[in-house]
Amino acid sequence: MKRCVIVGGADINDFNHIREIITEDDYVIFCDSGLKHLKGLGVSPNLIVGDFDSHENPNLDVETIVLPCEKDDTDTVFAVKEAVKRGFDEFILIGVIGGRLDHTLGNVSILLYLDSLSKKGVIIDDYSQMEIVSKKAALIDDSYAFFSLLNITGVAEGVTIRNAKYPLDNAEITCEYQYAVSNEVVSGKTAEVSVQNGRLLLIKDRT
Repeated sequence: MKRCVIVGGADINDFNHIREIITEDDYVIFCDSGLKHLKGLGVSPNLIVGDFDSHENPNLDVETIVLPCEKDDTDTVFAVKEAVKRGFDEFILIGVIGGRLDHTLGNVSILLYLDSLSKKGVIIDDYSQMEIVSKKAALIDDSYAFFSLLNITGVAEGVTIRNAKYPLDNAEITCEYQYAVSNEVVSGKTAEVSVQNGRLLLIKDRT
C-alpha cells in the first residue's frame, strides 16, 4: 500500500527538505489552503478536500471532496479519516504546524488517533519530525541536534532512553511534569526510546 501524504495550510519555508521526503509513489491529499503549496512542493494532488473558506476551489481535474464550513472535523482531520477509509497505513502530515496553536495541537492529536488504529503517523515541519512512541521502540540517529519526549495523554510508564546524553531507565513521565525535553543523541550512536505503558510524543529537531 502506498504512503499517504497530507498537506495542510500552515507555512512551509524549507520546500527542499519536504521535496526530499515525498516520492512519486506517495498518495497526496491537499487540504483547502494547503493548495497554496502546490507550486512549492512540485507535486500533483491525488485528492483535494476542503470547505474552501481559506482557499478557492481550483476546479482541477482531480477528485475533490467539498465539505461544509460548519462541521466537527477540520479539513485535515477529515482528510486523515478519508485516507484511513481508503486503506492507508502510513501517513506523513506536512503544513500542519504553524501560527494557530489550536490547529497545531489539534493536528498533533491526529498522531494519537492514528496510533490508536495501529497506523504510523509522522508530522514533518521546517525544523522537526514528530511521532508517537507506544508499542514499538523508536530510534533517533545522531543527525538530529536534539530530541524531546512529551507526554500529551495519561501517564507513560517504563520509559527507557538509551545512547543519549540524558538516559532513563524504567521512568515515569506525566502530563504535569515534562522533564524529558531537549535531549541529545550520543555522537556516533543511535538513541533508542521505549515505553512499556502509555504513549509519548517524540520530537526530533534537525537544528
